[in-house]
Amino acid sequence: MDFRNVQLPREIHSGSGIIEEIGDVCDNLLPKKDVTILTGPTTKKIAGNHVIEILKESNYEISEITVNLATEESVEEVVKDSKDSSAILGVGGGKVIDVAKMASTINHIPLISVPTTAAHDGMASPRASIKNDKGTVSLKANAPFALIADTTIISQAPYRFTAAGFSDIISNLTAVEDWKLAYKLINEPFSDSAAALSVMTAKLLIDEADNIHPNNENSASVVVKGLISSGMAISIAGNSRPASGSEHKFSHALDMIAPKPALHGEQCGVGTIMMMYLQGGDWQNIKSVLDKVNAPTTAKELGIDEEYIIEALIQAHNIRKERYTILGDRGLTREAAENIALKTHVIE
Repeated sequence: MDFRNVQLPREIHSGSGIIEEIGDVCDNLLPKKDVTILTGPTTKKIAGNHVIEILKESNYEISEITVNLATEESVEEVVKDSKDSSAILGVGGGKVIDVAKMASTINHIPLISVPTTAAHDGMASPRASIKNDKGTVSLKANAPFALIADTTIISQAPYRFTAAGFSDIISNLTAVEDWKLAYKLINEPFSDSAAALSVMTAKLLIDEADNIHPNNENSASVVVKGLISSGMAISIAGNSRPASGSEHKFSHALDMIAPKPALHGEQCGVGTIMMMYLQGGDWQNIKSVLDKVNAPTTAKELGIDEEYIIEALIQAHNIRKERYTILGDRGLTREAAENIALKTHVIE
């Protein structure tokens, strides 16, 4: 971990209708007028087609790729098709941007991140979640060269995504406590500045909880700024420690165990409630804040059977075993897992 080498986006453009400026952004940043545009089946209609239209009017040569899943195979396809491009534009949600991020890193070309939802901090961070034969892994990647976050488009996405992004940011609180614990117990490198930025971001969003509403552009803007700030904390740390701890281990375990997992941020929010309880913090406040923004706080609201919650708690310590957290090396017994979930009202 090298705190002396920090990768941050060179430019961040955020606001209502900002996507209309994408041609100027590309002209200012890129040496050639040939780009690869990555979208998803739905996000192509939401924003991808418009981005293509704008860039074609600016005389860009465009290669289009549609991504369905964030897999190694998808990354390989994009790497092959974009090797002669001056940049990759990831226009979509987390899966699209993660694939674009890895492909741009491998090809040593810039990534311009154009998120269509505010579901998690991947829009600005130097990490990518990619699925392989071992499950979903978090990989080191280059941070986006530029970020264009149109809050009008993001506010029109299903509100569930914005609430999930809010929950993902709140999970910074338990993640940083886990990081502090690892620093104290096993002398893991720790960045005061990254931790402070991460915690400050979570607390600012807690203060804004009463103002987070569906179909509200200001709400989307607040969450987007929080996600960008959280992504920067990850960049400063050089890994995801400021925003990923035991609550993320729980979420990743749930992804492997539950037949139909919920959104990443939703699961992390519920995990934060339980891990805050384990850490001896104010878990009731976390639950109250998530309730205010209509984010899930129970297994029922996640749409996941209670048994999978218990099993994920038991198995969570096995996820990324090199990352020490409040779960320790041995994890939780079934009795302890059931007690935690019952005490925090995640299960009934």
